[in-house]
Amino acid sequence: MNLLPQKESAPKSHVELLYQAFQRKERIFRMNVGISWGVLLLILVFLFSGQEWTLAGIPFKTIKVDSEFIRANMVFIAGGIGETIKISILSIMLAIFLALMAALGRLSRFPPFYALSTFYVSLIRGTPLYLQIFFFFLALPQLGIILPGLWAGVLALGLNYGAYMSEVFRAGISSVGKGQREAAIALGMTNGQLMRRIVLPQALRFAIPPMGNDFIAMTKDSALVAATGFVHELMWRAVKVGRAQFHNLEALIMAAIFYWVMTLFLTAIQSRIEARLSKGDR
Repeated sequence: MNLLPQKESAPKSHVELLYQAFQRKERIFRMNVGISWGVLLLILVFLFSGQEWTLAGIPFKTIKVDSEFIRANMVFIAGGIGETIKISILSIMLAIFLALMAALGRLSRFPPFYALSTFYVSLIRGTPLYLQIFFFFLALPQLGIILPGLWAGVLALGLNYGAYMSEVFRAGISSVGKGQREAAIALGMTNGQLMRRIVLPQALRFAIPPMGNDFIAMTKDSALVAATGFVHELMWRAVKVGRAQFHNLEALIMAAIFYWVMTLFLTAIQSRIEARLSKGDR
């Protein structure tokens, strides 16, 4: 038997107690948010449950959907998720490249480069994305340039989002302090090395959270590509089967759920990336 006196644990500091209290509040807050989400989801499910009842002589009923149609066509509509993701990934890659070039052009003191970038941003921002998709798909064939629906959509989405993301890249590049630039030049770096090793890594880190938001928005805007009629992504499949069987409500509800789930998944990934990046600031 150990008869030695046990060492008492040191009392917790005031800062530790405050931190633990803060953590408890955060846990309680997240739990209440989760409960609220659950209640709202139950209400949403109830609104589409097809229930009927009478209250004080007044009949009430919720929206009724054809569950058999949903079961029979869920796999067909879900088959468009892969095409939606592919369009979004190709478009965001093009958008990042164009945004970076446009941002460098807007910071350039070379007049033609500056004029080209500002003209591109102004033209794309001044016309709707829907028009741009149809321009690449329907107008270019008159000039002898025939693009498949997929690439017409990718070009339109990439050009559109590249114009808007250019401001994010410009702000990120401008946020790099003058002192860092001067120190790099003093070490003998060329302008290209300065940009590759000092400026762009910090600008990209600044731009990653907005890029995540743009990618999530692009995933939803990719539904506009369905208007060409030749890209069998999620929205195209939902509209096709809904019109063919006169169940547009059920088809669009399924498409909305799939888009929502994709958005939640991508938002969770973005949150993890932002949390990892924020650790570097502490």
